[in-house]
Amino acid sequence: MATRIVAIGGTVSPGSTTEFALRVAMASAVAQGADVTLFDGAYLAGLAHYRSGAHATGDGAEMVEAVRAADGILIAAPGYHGTISGLVKNALDYLEDLASDSRPYLDGRAVGLIATAYGDQATMSTMQTLRSIVHALRGWPTPMGATVRTYPGLFSQDGECLDDRIRLQLELVGQQLVQGARSLASTEKAPK
Repeated sequence: MATRIVAIGGTVSPGSTTEFALRVAMASAVAQGADVTLFDGAYLAGLAHYRSGAHATGDGAEMVEAVRAADGILIAAPGYHGTISGLVKNALDYLEDLASDSRPYLDGRAVGLIATAYGDQATMSTMQTLRSIVHALRGWPTPMGATVRTYPGLFSQDGECLDDRIRLQLELVGQQLVQGARSLASTEKAPK
């Protein structure tokens, strides 16, 4: 059976650098034999604030169920004011619906992380926030987390990364995510 990966991330702007970066890492995971399900910025923008007055039973259920069945998670967040965007944070809040599972939250799952921003400081603080959230959700961040300092011309119109260093970072995140997911899955299936 193929390794199941759920990719979450993006912005409210179609074709954002964050989404392009996420897709590069996704392609790397697919090249490793993974099946990837994407919840992009357009999907995330349609989610009501978790447990707000606008939140209804079943909101985000497709994403929550995909994460429940996943072997690994790929998260890409833009850095806004030194931390992750509210759009991505709200999506991660929906994972609270996994709290009472036998495998709660992101327990036993590898998690690849991508942080994008216009400045180096913002990419690093966003990455640190993502790692803290993943640890709080009992996930296993990959050793490599891609910090992508954005600039005009980083990606082509069709999403090809034109910076070799950044492309290699993103591809490595995808590769490590699949390796980690497979390793954790084999550990869970091992006799105790």
